Amino acid sequence: MQEALSKEELDERIAILRRFRSLLEQQRDKFRAYLRVLELQEPQITGDDAALLNEHTELGSLLVHDIGELQKVIVPMQALYRSRHAAACSPAEAVPVEQLQEELDRLQEKALAQNKRNQQLLRTRLPEVRRELTQFKNPYRAHQSVYAEKDGSGSFIHINA
Repeated sequence: MQEALSKEELDERIAILRRFRSLLEQQRDKFRAYLRVLELQEPQITGDDAALLNEHTELGSLLVHDIGELQKVIVPMQALYRSRHAAACSPAEAVPVEQLQEELDRLQEKALAQNKRNQQLLRTRLPEVRRELTQFKNPYRAHQSVYAEKDGSGSFIHINA
């Protein structure tokens, strides 16, 4: 038997549902962006543009941080949503939230899989880069600096006024 809800309780539940849904949408968008960054990062790993790879890595780190911050808010909100809406929520209201959670789970799995692929590519590429660095010859290694003393005999300074 379902008890009658007061206007305040109904408004509170609607506000919780809307906030929870918006948080899930924000996290979904962050995961989409993170997945795009990971997909764009994959060719950069095998390429020679280290600066672009670094930018992608920093952007990915920022997105992971944002996702973590959102997750800190979503977990309590999800508990509140489930405690308040477990019995009183109509199926029509619950469907968008459940669909968002399922889509979010799929995006998380895709992002994890892409991240693993990128890590594997980095593991295979890293020895190649190390080998290239050891084979790198510095053309200026034998040259002295123009500021270094050449014979060490300069001890007087002649100043004409």
